[in-house]
Amino acid sequence: MDKKIRIGALISGSGTNLQAIIDSCESGKIDGKMVFVGSDNPDAYGLERARKHKIPTFVVNYRSIIQAYHKEPEKVSLPDNFDLKDILSKHALCAPDFQPEKVKVFMITRAMAEAQLLDEMKSYPFDLLILAGFMRNLTPYFIDRVNTVPDKPRIMNIHPALLPSFPGVDGYGDTFRYGCKVGGCTVHFIDYGEDSGPIIGQRAFQIQPDDTLDSIKENGLKLEWELYPECIQMFAQERLKTIKMTYTLENGKKVERSAVKILP
Repeated sequence: MDKKIRIGALISGSGTNLQAIIDSCESGKIDGKMVFVGSDNPDAYGLERARKHKIPTFVVNYRSIIQAYHKEPEKVSLPDNFDLKDILSKHALCAPDFQPEKVKVFMITRAMAEAQLLDEMKSYPFDLLILAGFMRNLTPYFIDRVNTVPDKPRIMNIHPALLPSFPGVDGYGDTFRYGCKVGGCTVHFIDYGEDSGPIIGQRAFQIQPDDTLDSIKENGLKLEWELYPECIQMFAQERLKTIKMTYTLENGKKVERSAVKILP
């Protein structure tokens, strides 16, 4: 394949998945090139990994943005194209009856940070955005400005559990504490919910009686470093097609969900 896709990444920590993807691009396992790495954490070691490969980096410090809002909310200016009502009508990150004022503040502060992310990203045109340990939920404000073509998502994430089981920040920990006999990881596209987007691929491993949380994480990471590059390569080969599927719930109600079909 002559054409390489342009890949951007958002990270929060050490960047081991980022390193696996950079290595796969450089070895030719992925027909792609990393064009930027951004982070919400100025101390993320993944930024150093990127710099070693001469990949442009930037930081949008979520913590300082959120603190500034709580200190003097009246002095904070929101993006001109921010529509709180629209965002609240779309998101599925919180239960419908969760505290409305907290949800409002969450969406406002995240959109403030996301507007800065988008501004930084303007300098680096990209085809696919990967989340490689980015520990921040993305709101519809950000998602709608990246996914601009209907049914062609281009924000990909890897999650440390076999979704739909154990969404959230501690997939391996939740798997271990529940006493599961099988663990694994999932690559999926991002939607408006928490780890609820259409699944692209999964890998599983057996959990032995003498396994610890650390050994489960170690086994899972090895699979992550294999699975994520494989799914990105399928995107590069245009083998991922998003389709609509209708499911019937136990109560007889029909719901429509997006799914990913892998083409030959």
